[in-house]
Amino acid sequence: MSAAQYPAVSVIMPVLNEERHLRNSVRHILEQEYAGEMEVVIALGPSNDRTDEIAAELVREDSRVHTVANPTGRTPAALNAAIKASRHPIVVRVDGHGMLSPNYIATAVRLLEETGAQNVGGIMNAEGENAWEEAVAAAMTSKIGVGNAAFHTGGEAGPAETVFLGVFRREALERADGYNVEFIRAQDWELNFRIREAGGLIWFSPELKVQYRPRPSVRALAKQYKDYGRWRHVVARYHSGSINLRYLAPPTAVCAIAAGIVVGAAVTPWAFVVPAGYVAAIVAGSLPAGKGLSLKARAQIPVALATMHMSWGYGFLTSPRSLAKKVIASRRPAIQEQTA
Repeated sequence: MSAAQYPAVSVIMPVLNEERHLRNSVRHILEQEYAGEMEVVIALGPSNDRTDEIAAELVREDSRVHTVANPTGRTPAALNAAIKASRHPIVVRVDGHGMLSPNYIATAVRLLEETGAQNVGGIMNAEGENAWEEAVAAAMTSKIGVGNAAFHTGGEAGPAETVFLGVFRREALERADGYNVEFIRAQDWELNFRIREAGGLIWFSPELKVQYRPRPSVRALAKQYKDYGRWRHVVARYHSGSINLRYLAPPTAVCAIAAGIVVGAAVTPWAFVVPAGYVAAIVAGSLPAGKGLSLKARAQIPVALATMHMSWGYGFLTSPRSLAKKVIASRRPAIQEQTA
């Protein structure tokens, strides 16, 4: 493919309170090994840090960078605003704390051409900058932490239900009328479901890697995973039959541990075997996950695992039916494939 044949690319970024990583994330985009034309559209939420100031600096420094307002601060609204403000036939989603590998866009464009997919994506390559973040990254890329999710742990290239972030053909996004703004979380899964429902192909490839910076504290990680669980239950109610054993494992663990503690305290100490067994399992599972890390990071992996599991399970169990009803009421019809 000659330089003239490379399709122009629009990179869209939903951003909120990203002063720590935004400049580096945009640098990884602008330095891509890609011969085609490129633009970056940053959708700015109501940040309370220096994010807007940094974005303005990036606009002044490079004519390829633009910004658009996202007053709601919600991710799907930001993505839709950036899509509307962008103009090229290939749309690349990147988060404000994601770092693209040097040939990410070139590889994604090639895969779109080779596979005929409507969306391609790869591995969420979590990497930390301190001991806690390294522990979280290890937990997020281990099967004991996230099960067999290919975009976390890797796997063979092939069709997928959903992918991390995504590189889309614009026509697929336009047929879908963008992201469903009711999905504060899980908006990627919902959009990819509608694309697949219309017969479109979603393609996973381990060739595509995005460095991801984990949440910087236990509290932030707990909120993230509670929201994941809460919205995964909304997805299950929205699309019956989409749930599987991997998604049921955390809420089952929460119930079993809670029951073990209550029965152990009130009836028999033998019931404490359940929470003790869970602790033993995550400690044992953290050993291979922490290979090559510092002692301080390895010691925190069980904490990260427990935070992820318990928060996800709690969010799933406490997800209100009223939230699902609101989302279901906004359900969009299946995307109709255009025919000649």
